[in-house]
Amino acid sequence: MNYSIRLSTEEDYPQILALIKDLALFENAPDKVLNTVEFMKQEKHLFGCYVAVSETEEVIGIALYFFAYFTWIGKSLYLDDLYVKPEYRNMGVGNKLLKYIFKLAKEENCRRLRWQVIDWNTEAIELYKKVGATIDNEWINCDFDYEQIKNF
Repeated sequence: MNYSIRLSTEEDYPQILALIKDLALFENAPDKVLNTVEFMKQEKHLFGCYVAVSETEEVIGIALYFFAYFTWIGKSLYLDDLYVKPEYRNMGVGNKLLKYIFKLAKEENCRRLRWQVIDWNTEAIELYKKVGATIDNEWINCDFDYEQIKNF
């Protein structure tokens, strides 16, 4: 199967959002996706996204990222979502998207590349271990959603 990797454009946002929703469904949290194409357009300066695109211009995978600053480390790249449609898995698409993320982190002189994986996604964990990622079981996420922020 032939596909290419490129930076996303606004025209890709509907397909990117569809994949984000697919990922949320896979992670048993479909009701957690509050993002919209309109929000993505308004906030496009806050994130970047590599897309894997088939010959028919179907977005088959995404690597959505943003830059962060961690006090102990400095400039970092945070990979928020890496997702490949199930029918395109085990074809090297996820690995190739990761290579683009690593290339960007090097070009931007990032001191850390970080992402999360849900603890029961063994297939993804195995891929990350295979490429040499350190899996941290020590830190716990602390989140406030939009309503909680407003009410704090």
